[in-house]
Amino acid sequence: MIAADAPHEAAAARGAGRVAVVGGGMLGMALAASLARRGKTVTIVEAAPELGGLASPWRIGDFVWDRHYHVTLYSDTHVRALLSELGLDDDVRWSTPATGFFTDGRMHSMNGLIEFLRFPPLNLIDKLRLGGTILYASRIKDSTALERVGVVDWLGKLSGQRTLEKIWRPLLRAKLGDRHEQASAAFIWAIIARLYAARRNGLGRERFGYVSGGYARLIGRMAQHLRDLGVETLLGAPVERVGPGAAGGVDVTIRGAGTRTFDGAAVTLPATQAARICDGLGAGEIERLQSKRYQGIVCASVVLDEPLGPYYITNITESWVPFSAVIDMSAVVDRSEFGGKALVYLPKYVAPGDPLFAAPDDEIQASFVGALERMYPGFTPARVKAFRVSRVREVFPIPTLRYSDGVPPIATSVPGLFVANSAHIVNGTLNVNETLQLAERTLLTMESHAVR
Repeated sequence: MIAADAPHEAAAARGAGRVAVVGGGMLGMALAASLARRGKTVTIVEAAPELGGLASPWRIGDFVWDRHYHVTLYSDTHVRALLSELGLDDDVRWSTPATGFFTDGRMHSMNGLIEFLRFPPLNLIDKLRLGGTILYASRIKDSTALERVGVVDWLGKLSGQRTLEKIWRPLLRAKLGDRHEQASAAFIWAIIARLYAARRNGLGRERFGYVSGGYARLIGRMAQHLRDLGVETLLGAPVERVGPGAAGGVDVTIRGAGTRTFDGAAVTLPATQAARICDGLGAGEIERLQSKRYQGIVCASVVLDEPLGPYYITNITESWVPFSAVIDMSAVVDRSEFGGKALVYLPKYVAPGDPLFAAPDDEIQASFVGALERMYPGFTPARVKAFRVSRVREVFPIPTLRYSDGVPPIATSVPGLFVANSAHIVNGTLNVNETLQLAERTLLTMESHAVR
């Protein structure tokens, strides 16, 4: 059933070109707002019953918070600009949380030079090479050349084989699974570059922030902003086809609701999904879209009576741990947001066909909570007050060698049809700041192709 939010008469009265945005995540919402501000009559078509995509909130126990873990870095200039535009910049709370490392069955703090030098799993030479690798990567401005070097080879050469096998490879495997061997060095560079952006800008240690109320508040404010701009929103409206209209323009066919014709359309779904619904593309365009190999996520939200410890992120190198990291939001977010409790995310990054997607919640809970018992002395299952699992099969594509060479153009061969998604974030990491930058780039591309 389609839920429509359609106060778009003002935009229609201006005689603006009609544009459909397929997908109501952060990319789709930001792009729709920009198009509407430029006088277009915009319709967002979203399959889910709510806006937000990966940033959407949900109820966990007795409160509502983000379905996946999100923070804003102080250096995330595009996010901060959006918050300011929405009148939320004064509601951001900033902190400098600590980072932990779980290896060899023990928890280690990794904050500052002294703790780094004391890090037991590596000897002094290993630590110097590891530190040198991070420093060297943080100073690289153009990562194009890194796309032609495998990340494993690059890290092994710079940090040494012991550090590669002890630290880097487990972390790569946690994020990319067995396909980490296919990734380029630009992948690790992008992560380091984002975390070191504050230092490059003279801000010192990176600060982490959140909006009081979480992304539920941000998306709610964004939805109101879209209504004010006259954007029509169709929810619960899965799109089956986007392609050339019989009488010109671009047709968008919605399951159970027929076809509507627009002057232009922007599809913001994952590349493989775009390949399935976009009609009229050339064989080369379809091949580029279908060639992207996505990594998915199974992410548990766990409500606890107390935080697990002082760390926001705990990196994990132990292969027996069934999740990729521990993200304790209570180290960043005031616990009053969680009704006095603590909120922990346990993400597991897996390929779209991984059996974990079919595992029932109680099986995942038993496995994940059992691992927490082994990791944290004194932890018991009785501390778990709520447990909920999110599953998304396509989150971000593996950044393979020469990735840029295979990125499909945003403007397709079908007049008025554009495709933009996480596959177009080249040499970056999937986060809201990068997504907003992509929305700007997509807008410029659409304008350069004279969408009317």
